[in-house]
Amino acid sequence: MGLRSPVRSLDCRRLVQLDGICMLSYTGAFVLLAALLHASWNAMLHGNRDRYLSMTWMSIAIAVVSTFAILFLPLPKAAAWPYIVASGLVHIVYNVTLVRSYRRNDLAQAYPIARGSSPLLVTLGAALFAHEAIGAWHVLGIVLISGGIIALAVNGRNVSRAGVLAALTTGATIALYTVIDGIGVRLSGGEALAYTAWMFFFYWLMPVLFVTSRGLPALLKPVTQTPMAVGSSLIGGLVSIAAYGIVIWALQSGAMGAVSALRETSVVFAVLIGRVFLGEPVSAKRWVACVVVAVGAVCLGA
Repeated sequence: MGLRSPVRSLDCRRLVQLDGICMLSYTGAFVLLAALLHASWNAMLHGNRDRYLSMTWMSIAIAVVSTFAILFLPLPKAAAWPYIVASGLVHIVYNVTLVRSYRRNDLAQAYPIARGSSPLLVTLGAALFAHEAIGAWHVLGIVLISGGIIALAVNGRNVSRAGVLAALTTGATIALYTVIDGIGVRLSGGEALAYTAWMFFFYWLMPVLFVTSRGLPALLKPVTQTPMAVGSSLIGGLVSIAAYGIVIWALQSGAMGAVSALRETSVVFAVLIGRVFLGEPVSAKRWVACVVVAVGAVCLGA
């Protein structure tokens, strides 16, 4: 049986009412976990020298797991299928733009620009296409998170126009697939897990694109030549499934802009990972920006 909306299926004693939107107190904790997982797999991707190859092996892991999962899951309702297809295709575009963004920027720069630009776009998209309305605290939280995230990216750095454009393009695709999934999962008949599996099934297109551009030997040789890099990519793919699966589950009942903004607190984790494991510098102003992001997250739960 697929995952059902937490508002309908669980005890509502711990619900917080925000302008007519019921948000489970523990849902935010799960989204924060998703943020940590998301920052982790992005660090794995950024840490590999050939990021296109790494993303392809991540996608293979995702596609294999999703293929296995759909054999045992019920089908989502028919109304959700146009969104599944659209989201699956947009995710492929996202993967390509993310790789391009990481070629032009380090993790602590590209990741915040891409993630920080998306919550405001998601909020706008949700208002236009899903007729969502959010309260003043939500708006303040989203603005603080987005502002703090962008400050993390540009503070004290020479940001190239090409690098910013690549990161913003990635942010636009993030916003697009988030809105698509926010609407689609609500039409799936409570089958969030099945929706996620079928959407991730489209990740089979990534190895097809890679083999088309570089050839099959370029995909397979690293298995014997650099098995550790391939292994880390496969692990990153599994982490990615968990990270975004949680987000899709949360989108069933939570305002899209709020869920997106809370997920994008992952940039704070990305800064920490970049500092500890990749040796990227973090200034005092960047720590202040992290605090702004944290305050924004508190506003989302106020």
